[in-house]
Amino acid sequence: MTAGAWLTDIRATPVRAQQWWVLTTRLVTPAIKSGEVLSSIVAPAAFTASFYIPLKTVMTVIGTGFSSYAQFMMPIVILQACAFTAIGAAFRSATDVVAGIDRRFGSMPIGPLVPVAARMSGNMFRLCIAIATGLVCGHIIGFRFVLDAWHTLGFFAFSLLIGIVFTLGADVIGTVTKSPEATTQALVLPPLILGMLSTGLAPAEQFPSWIQPFVRNQPVSQFVIALRALAGDTKGNAGEVTWALMGPPLLWAGAIVVVCLPAAIRLSSRRA
Repeated sequence: MTAGAWLTDIRATPVRAQQWWVLTTRLVTPAIKSGEVLSSIVAPAAFTASFYIPLKTVMTVIGTGFSSYAQFMMPIVILQACAFTAIGAAFRSATDVVAGIDRRFGSMPIGPLVPVAARMSGNMFRLCIAIATGLVCGHIIGFRFVLDAWHTLGFFAFSLLIGIVFTLGADVIGTVTKSPEATTQALVLPPLILGMLSTGLAPAEQFPSWIQPFVRNQPVSQFVIALRALAGDTKGNAGEVTWALMGPPLLWAGAIVVVCLPAAIRLSSRRA
């Protein structure tokens, strides 16, 4: 093989890691320069203030069984941070379809899964900022980790898992709907409805008896229960981290991944 042929062969061989890095910086760098990343900070802070300030006194009188309402409410702050990140993920994936970026990638020697992996990496960047902001807001209002370091790490890991699940599903929805505006509007209501009809802001006993089974068993409530157990509480009412407690939320997360991951792979493989 001649030197020229060897160089041509090397240049024609795409490096997936480099492609992923370039496409990831395409999403991260403009967000930092334009200030878009501030939405990942403002949204959790606004949610925390909007619900903690008016509900603290009421829920303290009613009682939650926890040492403070901040300890009780903290998981729903994390979940809403994940939901806000997911809405942005759906908007970006739909925008890529409308702008013809996915079609352009399909005509280039780019791995079929590289674009979706890059979008998920950009989503992870925003997700980490949103979760960190949520934890800072929780610390300000009085939330504390009361268990050992392993439980605290488990809290972080499970929060990231929920965020990845949400953003993966949102990325698929945005790719399928192909309308940034419609996708954003459609995804605003589910987190709001499921969040209000969950045990995130009030105990299940505060709801009418006919809807309590749904409130206890829907995925948001199950995620809340898991996060509370991982964070702990000084009164010991947060529950113990056992397979019986963690099984349902893990099954909910696994079910969403089982549905969305093959769909994301299939959509990415059909780009060309």
